[in-house]
Amino acid sequence: MKERFVMKCGGSTLAALPASFFEELKSLQESGVRPVIVHGGGPAISDTLGKLGIETGFVNGLRVTTEAVLDVVEMVLAGTINKEIVRKIQGSGARALGLSGIDGKLIEARPVPNSSEIGFVGEVTGVNAEVIEGIMAMDYIPVLAPVGIDDAGQRYNINADTAAGAVASHLGVERMIVVTDVPGIMRRIDGELQVLPVVTVEEIEAMIESGDIYGGMIPKVRAAVQCITGRVREVVIVSGSEPGVLTKAVREGGVGTRIVQG
Repeated sequence: MKERFVMKCGGSTLAALPASFFEELKSLQESGVRPVIVHGGGPAISDTLGKLGIETGFVNGLRVTTEAVLDVVEMVLAGTINKEIVRKIQGSGARALGLSGIDGKLIEARPVPNSSEIGFVGEVTGVNAEVIEGIMAMDYIPVLAPVGIDDAGQRYNINADTAAGAVASHLGVERMIVVTDVPGIMRRIDGELQVLPVVTVEEIEAMIESGDIYGGMIPKVRAAVQCITGRVREVVIVSGSEPGVLTKAVREGGVGTRIVQG
């Protein structure tokens, strides 16, 4: 079986990545590695909701999703952001195919337990891995927007990290790469901020409590932990702007922070 990996990236992070990142994606694909990309787009969704005057809020980091919000989520994720990523990948000469979880019932979902509080937010019940395998077999990079669907045809807004973890698990991928704008989880050692090479899930919670992990890094790290489900044994947090970062993360190691179960 050819080497495969699932990469999760925020929409705003991907938009800011240098051309060299996409060149590297192309050379990895040409060398027989098969990437799958799952992307988010929270800031762009918030921006569009604001422009349209649609109110939104968050409960425990998940967006309260009414039918009106869902329309915007689908429009921004499956439309604007998904196609922007596909264009960037194709601009490097690689081949990409953008889909949402609704296409071919790619991501099947059901309401989260507190749906009465947050609306049409879904948890993943199944992933149609055959469709993703088929796209990879044709030498295209699948680019997936995390919108799910149930048997009744209801759409759901799905957290991108949750969706990426589920896709990786259903594909049988053991390692997931989370591309962010930071070089990894950092800790002050002897007065200097240093990237920690390996951190366990338990250590992360302790570091949040002690204040070693703080601010905007907390949701990034918690999101990465969410990806460790099923067969996914480790998640690597890396900065997309670091030269050669994908090759190092996939082939060599020694880049970013590996989060492991224990």
